[in-house]
Amino acid sequence: MTHQTLPHQVPLTPASSFERQARLLSYIQAHQRISVPQVVETFAISVATARRDLDALAERGQVQRVHGGAVALQQAPPEPPVVQRADEQIVEKRRIGQVAAALVQDGETVFLGTGSTVLEVARNLRQHTNLTVITNSIPVVNMLASAPGVSMVCLGGELRKSELSLIGHIAEQALVELRTSRVILGIRAIDLEHGLTNEFLQESMIDRAILKIGPEAIVVADHTKCGRVSTAFVAPVTAMHTLVTDLGAPDAFVQSLRAHGVRVALA
Repeated sequence: MTHQTLPHQVPLTPASSFERQARLLSYIQAHQRISVPQVVETFAISVATARRDLDALAERGQVQRVHGGAVALQQAPPEPPVVQRADEQIVEKRRIGQVAAALVQDGETVFLGTGSTVLEVARNLRQHTNLTVITNSIPVVNMLASAPGVSMVCLGGELRKSELSLIGHIAEQALVELRTSRVILGIRAIDLEHGLTNEFLQESMIDRAILKIGPEAIVVADHTKCGRVSTAFVAPVTAMHTLVTDLGAPDAFVQSLRAHGVRVALA
């Protein structure tokens, strides 16, 4: 006897599964969250299929799985050039710069990364003595070039004009030869599950190399970077030893980081 599929029993194909997951993603982005029972009701699928669809979206980094459902990822907005970002959250950045600079001791060798928040750290290092600063940031070089107690080492490489940073193969090769007391980095986004992320892949590759040259990694980021995800993965949150942020950082986010062994300093 030949089995016939009834008209309403359309066999599920990879294409229909993909299309359903695309619609599910659109729903989550519009409503910010969804529960498994809502998926079942909205898309007329079984509980098992609903969970598989949510797991598939989570594995692709498109949503965050939570108990009983999923929530939308908070995507970091496009990053404007560094000179335009200098005035964003300036009060918070100045406080962060003061706190992070206080962690640096005279006589150390420290790497300073790129970005407007790291530039505030550099501003507060001008009075240090017998300090060696290695950087791939042109604004940091300009900030510290005239500081009498600071010796500067600047990486070579390809100039990324929007960030005024030196990146690429030459910069990465130079980092292989360097060791520091600590590194201080800015970051575009920090998420507990998706880690440290940046908008530009080549910048992220440099940051990965920077994290390897010092025994302590300090990340400086204001509260708008917390709980967000950008395009290019840098490292898990546990790659940073200390996060210096401001009092606007969500308390639950801060407590979760501390539970992961990350020191959080609130400026």
